[in-house]
Amino acid sequence: MVNVTRFNPFDDSFDELLRGFFVRPMAFEGTPQAAQPIRIDVREDEHAYTVHAEIPGVKKEAIHVTIDNEQVAISAETRNQREVKDGERVLRAERQYGKVYRAFTLAQAVDEEKSVARYNDGVLELTLPKKTAAASKRLTIN
Repeated sequence: MVNVTRFNPFDDSFDELLRGFFVRPMAFEGTPQAAQPIRIDVREDEHAYTVHAEIPGVKKEAIHVTIDNEQVAISAETRNQREVKDGERVLRAERQYGKVYRAFTLAQAVDEEKSVARYNDGVLELTLPKKTAAASKRLTIN
């Protein structure tokens, strides 16, 4: 019996094959892998934005969030602490270390003073209240 598989042009497996072949055909031991970007989910309601960012393996003291009107930037740094004792050797070290950074622009300015950040189980949660638009003032012409 013959197994027939339908070709799916939207399947990424062929692209992954070519990307690995032309970019880096093999990985050498000790070369750091490219850092994964910070993955985020952004939700909006009428009063605020809620951002969930995955930053696993980072201490909360090493995470920095900056807000400039509608521009939000998240950066974090992980450090590799290798403790090799006498008579011991490292067989495999796959944990990544270095800096990660993600910036994005929201549709409306954020109130920096009322913003709140929480970090729990590798997920950073930002609650970013929207700035209230100042009421326009009508000028009388003399």
